[in-house]
Amino acid sequence: MFIRNQDFSPDLLDLVDAAEHAVRKIAPLFPLSQAVAVNPFNGLSDEPIAVAAARLERSAGVHIFPSRAVQLGRIEKGEITLEDIKISRLEIAPTLELSDQTILETAHTTDFIPQAIPTVADLAAEHSGTDWPNLVTERFGAWAQCHFDTGQALWAQVAEQGAWTSWRDWAMSDLTPEIFGLNNFCETISHSQRDHWHAIGDACAALEIDRKAAPSVFHGLLCDLAGWAGLGRYHLWEAQQAQTHNTTLSELLAIRLVWEQALQARYAKEVGTQWDAVILRHKEPLRAETGHLIDAILQRAAEQASARRLDTLLAQAGKPTNLAEPVSCEAQLVFCMDVRSERLRRALEIVDPGVQTYGLAGFVGLPLMNQAPAAENRKAARSVEVPDSSLRIKEDGPSTDETPIRDRLLRAISRFSRGAVSSFAYVEAAGLLKLAPLVDSSQFHERRVVGYGPIPRLTLDPSSEAAADVAEAALRSIGLRRNFAPLVVFVGHEARVTNDAQSALLQCGACCGHDAAVNVRALSCLLNETPLRELLAQRGIEIPPETVFRAGLHDTTGDTVTFFSTDPVGGRKPQPIKWLHDILDQACDIVRAERSTDLPATPRGGALYARGGDWSQTRAEWGLAGCHWFVAAPRNATRNRDFAGKVFLHNYDFDYDPDGNFLAEIVGGPLLVAAYTNLQYYGATVSPQHFGSGNKLVQNVCGEIGLLDGISGRLRAGGPSDQSLFLNGQPIHDALRLVARIAAPDSAIDAAIRTSPKVTSLVEHGWLEVASFGQT
Repeated sequence: MFIRNQDFSPDLLDLVDAAEHAVRKIAPLFPLSQAVAVNPFNGLSDEPIAVAAARLERSAGVHIFPSRAVQLGRIEKGEITLEDIKISRLEIAPTLELSDQTILETAHTTDFIPQAIPTVADLAAEHSGTDWPNLVTERFGAWAQCHFDTGQALWAQVAEQGAWTSWRDWAMSDLTPEIFGLNNFCETISHSQRDHWHAIGDACAALEIDRKAAPSVFHGLLCDLAGWAGLGRYHLWEAQQAQTHNTTLSELLAIRLVWEQALQARYAKEVGTQWDAVILRHKEPLRAETGHLIDAILQRAAEQASARRLDTLLAQAGKPTNLAEPVSCEAQLVFCMDVRSERLRRALEIVDPGVQTYGLAGFVGLPLMNQAPAAENRKAARSVEVPDSSLRIKEDGPSTDETPIRDRLLRAISRFSRGAVSSFAYVEAAGLLKLAPLVDSSQFHERRVVGYGPIPRLTLDPSSEAAADVAEAALRSIGLRRNFAPLVVFVGHEARVTNDAQSALLQCGACCGHDAAVNVRALSCLLNETPLRELLAQRGIEIPPETVFRAGLHDTTGDTVTFFSTDPVGGRKPQPIKWLHDILDQACDIVRAERSTDLPATPRGGALYARGGDWSQTRAEWGLAGCHWFVAAPRNATRNRDFAGKVFLHNYDFDYDPDGNFLAEIVGGPLLVAAYTNLQYYGATVSPQHFGSGNKLVQNVCGEIGLLDGISGRLRAGGPSDQSLFLNGQPIHDALRLVARIAAPDSAIDAAIRTSPKVTSLVEHGWLEVASFGQT
């Protein structure tokens, strides 16, 4: 808790503490340009799901389990058995006084519709007939859209003040509340404290919110702010990365409390008795009711069935070990562990069994920060769960001193064309030249392959020990230490879409919502350097002189692979890759045919190329829908098995990791990101209104930070949109929490889990299942 030295009473300090705890139960909302998977149950996944369900029903009226009709369907299909119910009951509620058969039969009952504890705005709306909750949301959003805008607004507001001060100044001249009957609103705001903590104290005193009621009240009001609260939490997350502090979210809480205070003052006689009862409800201890426990048991039983399906697939092989793989092959391709890569890896190995594939986190072990020569800001090319490092990129290629000037000039022209006044002059000057791009984009849906920039190289000297450390860590994390093929290709991934405001969610999550081009190109260039290979040889990693490293990029929308064929190979003779192009084309044909059966209105294999460039297409691809499993093992433990695009596949061989260091990195990085991705899709499926981003047909981009439904003031929470999760009203993603299997002894897995507090919490409270397999 960071508070400047002020006169804080003990009661106010209690409220500050309650606010700080409520703030940490909100999931951050990353800006659209770097949207990544976020655990929507942030701050709640440190308690069992039944308790989290009770908390969210109380605070937000949100139901976080699949409907009982869904569970009934699983039972009727034979997926959930009575034995699954028994195991789940003993795990979740061993003292529950209901038989397993009774729990099974509850799937036939209808779902309870939760109702959040009402706010003053809710109570005032009942008595006045004015929709105060919607008005509060609209006015809050009108201010917040201006204050938090990051470049979209034609005339941007200079946000030099904090959120509370900015809103206070704005609200003192906002007459809308008074027009709707909230008398003396502007005057009330003008008399409020300039310090937001003291404003919270005054509001709580007026509303009779004490330290017992405050945690529940505060969490409910933050949930009511939806995506705006998530944005405030993001600012706090950013500050924590820089080891500082940010009070934006607590200032937003102060704003929402002052609205409650103003409404309570206006409708005190009408809602006073009801509000007293509300405060008593907030003071009641939180506990999971029988209904929550039954839903948790049914859900856990469904996940037991999911784990059983995964174990059945993995049981088709003996003890996994890289030592059983062939000592030589034609090519080795290293893919991202993304579930969308699983189909391509499987198809590629079917087309040519002489090709080996590997899987790892998409940033390929390079936690980069990249800044183009003319760019104003750096962009991360690493997972948000991986700390920043000193690794930086320099760009080689046909760049001159004029390049940054040219790029800045082009960006200035772009801004001029979108200016509030200058846009009219620009169109007048450009005339019919502006019509051609519009016609082209509207009539021709072929995807544009944008340039990937000059050759990115690490700023490290290839002959330095630091460069050798980076390269060794990357190769060891993959499992590549010997038996290198003549051609090794690092294949990152991207999603070439032009019609999705949330396109960053389709990009590489391990690269902070960007494509992986910079990472795979930088690593391949580094590994082609002769001085570096000499250092690696001293460390026991001997790369044959004829081995060439290449970089490629898998477009997950059209399922094509692009090679960076002109990148340097360290003076070596380039290995021919036309044969690899040919077999990849065949493999991509197989994947497109497989995917076309899942996407609506798609001819077999065709039209996938065009979906990403079609402005009218709301489903360019399904993204990571169906991400249910995670496997860390040598490839021969998963090869020739059809996981149907549901599994994150990460290479790992315990025989080469006796101290468990790489396993700890996998658990604390890729596994955690996979779990968050799974929970994000889970949340948006079970409660799309609260955790999703709504209908793409009515979405409006807000300040480049998030999405609104039409002209409403409610910022969405940032999860996948409805079109990414549902088809004809039915979910295409099964709401199941992640099941992970690791080819390592239980003791090694337990030790790795303990190194990550976040993973430990997920496992201990049942949000993530991790177990060993293939060990004798």
